[in-house]
Amino acid sequence: MTQSNDKARISSRIGSIAESATLAVDAKAKGLKAQGRPVIGFGAGEPDFPTPDYVVAAAVAAAQDPVNHRYSPAGGLPDLKKAIVEKTLRDSGYAVEPANVLVTNGGKQAVYNTFAALLDPGDEVLLPAPYWTTYPEAIRLAGGTPVEVFAGADQGYLVTVDQLEAARTAQTKVLLFCSPSNPTGAVYPPEQVEAIGRWALEHGIWVVTDEIYEHLLYDGATAPSMPVVVPELADTCVVLNGVAKTYAMTGWRVGWMVGPTDVIKAATNLQSHATSNVANVSQRAAIAALQGSLEAVEEMRTAFDRRRATIVEMLNAIDGVECPTPRGAFYAYPSVAGLLGREVRGRTPQTSAELAELILDEVEVAVVPGEAFGPSGYLRLSYALGDTDLAEGVGRIQQLFA
Repeated sequence: MTQSNDKARISSRIGSIAESATLAVDAKAKGLKAQGRPVIGFGAGEPDFPTPDYVVAAAVAAAQDPVNHRYSPAGGLPDLKKAIVEKTLRDSGYAVEPANVLVTNGGKQAVYNTFAALLDPGDEVLLPAPYWTTYPEAIRLAGGTPVEVFAGADQGYLVTVDQLEAARTAQTKVLLFCSPSNPTGAVYPPEQVEAIGRWALEHGIWVVTDEIYEHLLYDGATAPSMPVVVPELADTCVVLNGVAKTYAMTGWRVGWMVGPTDVIKAATNLQSHATSNVANVSQRAAIAALQGSLEAVEEMRTAFDRRRATIVEMLNAIDGVECPTPRGAFYAYPSVAGLLGREVRGRTPQTSAELAELILDEVEVAVVPGEAFGPSGYLRLSYALGDTDLAEGVGRIQQLFA
């Protein structure tokens, strides 16, 4: 078929979007596994545990109730909004109302809805790097401009107020803040959270804070919610969260936004046209998760903590690798600058993307290169996989560079 005019078939807005690098790596690893190859994948950011039984039971019951077979409010079931309000107060000490909550189709829709509600063309968003691969794409889709502010391994992947101030311009409208961090596992200490919040407040900058990993903390680390530490920021702050990571519910697709009522209303209007309500069965499951015990969460956290110690020790045993100890989430983010330019089995990778390709080709281990999250020279490895696979996978990398 030929085009009938000179207009592009795909809009420049959508055509410019890069696919999710983490999902692409995970899909490639699963595809190779399906072919019978012994690939070990460190790409996907999802717990390897099943969703807790009581949550699944609530979903089964919900599926059998005809009330859940129909449309429900685009902004979320009232019972789930209430549960989110109660959970937010319980876990963060942040008092909000149902009118401050929008239930979304996973955390990604919460991210996009928020930027779509806040940004106009030309608005800049300060984006601490390394960053989750979806953030800059959601910012661009909403018409904004991401401005990277990089902090490397030497800073523990934590940006400073001075760095943020140096990047601020007259067009700066929003700061994206994520602690614990995906992809680095870095956790900002409370005093730094407060300093950044007060800086944002002083300059009239909105804060979008992603708290999806709030319960996955180690070594006594804490992750206070920024509008709790800086209460005056509440009117210019949106908190993002969801059940995916805490309750091993990545496939259920339930996230949420908590923010000022005008922002929530605008984002709800958008969602009413984009997707309408989140699947009711998933919402009922989320209610059970939020109202249930955190015992299953603690069991997962204990396993992640054990794996964290293993992966950091094994990565740091590789000559040319520097891996800071993450204090949250379930990712290790080693600097691999010392491996670049080194000949390995007849190949000399110059970038972390080339290095990741080499590792997959030679020892059948899938990792995500730093280019997905900011500058080259890093790899992200999720340790949300079984202990045996973790040790085997990193062991293969060790042998490759021995």
